Amino acid sequence: MSARLGSSEIFKILSVNTRIKIIELLKTKGPIGVKHIAKEMGITPAAVSQHLKLLRQAGLVKNERKGYWIPYSIDEKTMENCRVTLNKICQCGCHGTCRKEESSTYGLTALLKYKKELKKELKEVEKRISDIESKESD
Repeated sequence: MSARLGSSEIFKILSVNTRIKIIELLKTKGPIGVKHIAKEMGITPAAVSQHLKLLRQAGLVKNERKGYWIPYSIDEKTMENCRVTLNKICQCGCHGTCRKEESSTYGLTALLKYKKELKKELKEVEKRISDIESKESD
């Protein structure tokens, strides 16, 4: 996991719903500042700063000063390490690619729903790639 914290400490930090929401926001919006996060989440900038401090210490988010603005973004390497750790404990051996409970209960319906979710996620990833490529070409 993070060079600073072990996996159990990282998952303790992720046990707070607000921190999960901050990570989800950073995932969808890309690098953003404390005030923007606070506005989106309806909490104070001070509260956001405290959560970001812990997320940064865990290596889950990173920041880079740009003048007066300090945008935060997900540390993709640490997030990938979290995913790998969770995949290791998956009981079906799928390495995170299945939805064992859903597919055994609902069969085709669950798999079709999952396929739709994957298509949506792929479109989001393609958009992010396009956005990054256009920024790099400027």
